[in-house]
Amino acid sequence: MKKVGIIGGSGFIGSYITKMFLDNDFLVKVSATDITREDKFQHLVTLSNADNLHISELDVLNIAILKDFIFDCDILIHCGTPFILNFQDAQSQLFEPTIKGTQNFLKLIHQTPGIEKVIFIASVAAYNTNFPMPAEGKSFTDTFDENDRRFTSSESHPYAQAKFLANQEVEKFIKDNPNLSFEISSVSPVAVMGKAMSNREDSTSTGLQFLIKNKIAPDAFIQALYDNDVPFAIVDVEDVALAVFKAATTKGLHGKDYLLSSETYKISDIHLMLNQKEPLENARIIYKNDLATTDLGMHFRPAKETLNNYSNNSIQPS
Repeated sequence: MKKVGIIGGSGFIGSYITKMFLDNDFLVKVSATDITREDKFQHLVTLSNADNLHISELDVLNIAILKDFIFDCDILIHCGTPFILNFQDAQSQLFEPTIKGTQNFLKLIHQTPGIEKVIFIASVAAYNTNFPMPAEGKSFTDTFDENDRRFTSSESHPYAQAKFLANQEVEKFIKDNPNLSFEISSVSPVAVMGKAMSNREDSTSTGLQFLIKNKIAPDAFIQALYDNDVPFAIVDVEDVALAVFKAATTKGLHGKDYLLSSETYKISDIHLMLNQKEPLENARIIYKNDLATTDLGMHFRPAKETLNNYSNNSIQPS
């Protein structure tokens, strides 16, 4: 059996990735930042084929522990960067674990034999740190794909800046090491939505859906979304997991970075759909998914289905 190591494999996206690999008869090693917090991974131990699952504590800033986690894996998935919108200290909570953690990971995979494939879960922020606002020179209705110039700004949210810089580290590593014995691919999802597998109440992704459903604005960033009725590109969390699995098990994708996106709706229409109502406007395709469709055979589910899956969830963040 092949072994996959999934950094962040108990999180919102990572849980579905973990399930995908277990369902396909892989040995799966998952990291948790705090092994004493059983609520972070309890939902994984009840999955089918959980006998093939191993959960261990990991801090990506600890080289020795990270080296031990990477050892003996055929495939490695890195989705362990923090997604925090309401932060206290950007340097320690976002920039350091995201960028330094990526640098540590890249250094170690270069030294570790036996690795066949590495997948990074990047973000649309790796292409445009202004998301969901348009990149410089574009309007809300202009399309964006992998051939467009990547855009970053020091005015963007620190989470987005950190993801952009981490992606630059990956691209530099690929360029500086043209004769790697393994392949590296990345996926860059837009706003990932859908139903969480766990009962945790501290998920930023599910929390954002809760806020939009109930028109709650805890900060200026969220309030600006409502005030400007911002168009939001959405992708289903299960589609992200499937794209990761396909990228990880398909050869010949080295150096590619796939935008993962379904439809774009204004915040007002997302609010309606989260409340089981019909949107007032038709969906648009702003962030294009042609490359993922062609290379990975992806067929992204409609945003309405994704939002209904969340709104049918009985457990809501407090």
